[in-house]
Parts: sequence; structure tokens; C-alpha cells
Amino acid sequence: MEDENMDQLILVLNQLVLWVAAGAMMFGGVVPYVPQYRDIRRTQNAEGFSSYVCLVLLVANILRILFWFGRHFETPLLWQSIIMILTMLIMLRLCTDIRVASELNTKRRAFAATDSKDEEIKVPKKFFMDFDLKYFWLWSRFMDYLQCVLTFTALAAYITYLFLDSSVFVETLGFLAVFTEAMLGTPQLYRNYQNKSTEGMSIKMVCMWTSGDTFKTGYFVLNQAPVQFSICGLLQVFVDIAILFQVYYYSRYPQKPVSHTVHTTSAKAL
Repeated sequence: MEDENMDQLILVLNQLVLWVAAGAMMFGGVVPYVPQYRDIRRTQNAEGFSSYVCLVLLVANILRILFWFGRHFETPLLWQSIIMILTMLIMLRLCTDIRVASELNTKRRAFAATDSKDEEIKVPKKFFMDFDLKYFWLWSRFMDYLQCVLTFTALAAYITYLFLDSSVFVETLGFLAVFTEAMLGTPQLYRNYQNKSTEGMSIKMVCMWTSGDTFKTGYFVLNQAPVQFSICGLLQVFVDIAILFQVYYYSRYPQKPVSHTVHTTSAKAL
């Protein structure tokens, strides 16, 4: 009798651990962006955060969702992608609004042709998409980012539909999805290198990246997720560690004087 009760208790505990792990997988990925979001809103300065991080995660999670149609993986990972896409759109909305509000240059950029009559954001009418690489993903309205994401999603979904029966295509799609996500930290890594500083970047966000990616990689291994997930998870951890090294290096060996902008001053006053 006691053995049966013990077995039931172990079974319940195992199920509880699985539920907690699944919840952590679904929502844990967005937690690192909470302090960054709050910092950007508080300082009204998005200079330290690379919007290309949002681009990388949007592409990666859209491809991962499409990969699910060709090869089903665990449902928590699917929900994680959906939640992450919504989170990145929220981050993009905030960064775009703040950047445009503080931008002195009156010339605006758009993803697609527009007849906008907005007095504050005057976008010149175009007859085709603005694919000028110099201004790609630096548009002046959130709607332009949304149009780009929807266009990419529709195109990728159509190609996936055509080649869904090809195992080579499906496996390649899965690899591209997780490899793109593994490169998540590289835009931030490059921006820090360009600025020779990590000022404006949330260190809490990077620490949460590292802990979350470590947990996620372990989750992939233990749950026997597709091998692409595990390999690229390890790569993602290495990139996170490289960013943490930048934090240490640039704080110990400053490459330029710490800027004292109006945003930083007002934030401290608050």
C-alpha cells in the first residue's frame, strides 16, 4: 500500500515538473525583454537596443511554426513561438514610436507605397517596396514592419505548402528556424562592438538570455527534440556568453567616455 502511494506521489510530482517546465518554455523566452522594455519606456531612449533582435526572432519563430506543419514537435515549443512573435511586435512598436519621436531628420522611410497624410510622419509615395538596404528595418511606422512580417509569412507559408512533402525541405526549414534563433544575440553583439560600449543595453536581459537558453538547451536534450534544436541551442549559449564578456570588458576597459544624454539625465531624475 505504501509503495502504491509512493508511486502515485512520484507520478504526480513528475507531472507537476513537466507542467512547470512547459510553462517555463512557453513564457520564459519573453521574460528577458521585460526589463529592456521598462528601461526603454523609462528613459525614452531605444538606442542601446538593436531592433534587429526583433527581426531575428520574428523570422526564427515564423519558420519554426512552419516547421511544425512538416514535423510536429512539442506543443509548448509551438506556443513559445506564437508568444514570442507577439512580444517582438510589441517591442518594435515601442522602439519605433520612440525613435521617430526623437528623430530630427524629416525624411521618413516606408516598406511599401503609401498615401499617408499624417503631418508628423510624411512618407513619400512609392510605386514599389522600399528595399534600400541602407534603410531596411529602419522604417518610420510600425505598420511598415507589420506589412514586412506579413509579407514574409505569406511567402514562406506558400513555399512550405509547395514542398511540405519533401523531408529534405522540412529538415532544412527546421535547421534554418533554430539557426536563425541561435544568431539572436549577434545583432546586439555587433552593436556593442560598434559602440565600443554596452551602455543602454539591459544587462538583466542578457543574463536572462543566458539562463533561459541554458535551460532551453537542456530541455531540448532531455525531451529528445529534433537534433537541430539542441545544436543551435548550444550555439546560442555561446553567443550569450560572448555578450556578457563584452559587458565585463567594456566596463573594465572603457573605449569611449560615457555619454550623458538628456534621456539618461531625465531617467535618473525620475
